[in-house]
Amino acid sequence: MLALSRKKGDSLVIDNNIEITVLEVKGEQVKLGITAPKHVPVYRKEVYIQIQEANKEAMQAASPEDLKGLM
Repeated sequence: MLALSRKKGDSLVIDNNIEITVLEVKGEQVKLGITAPKHVPVYRKEVYIQIQEANKEAMQAASPEDLKGLM
């Protein structure tokens, strides 16, 4: 993990096309702005984990007969 110190208005760039900017700092809360191409999904981690768990459940619930219909 890379740990960085940034101040309000400071940014960092990931992979030449994703920019993360510190918009506001209030106490222990930090507001970030994320600029990314439309094809790059951006999720809060707790939402991402919920999506992954729902996908796993859906795959486990699907029978081989259900999967044949997808092909």
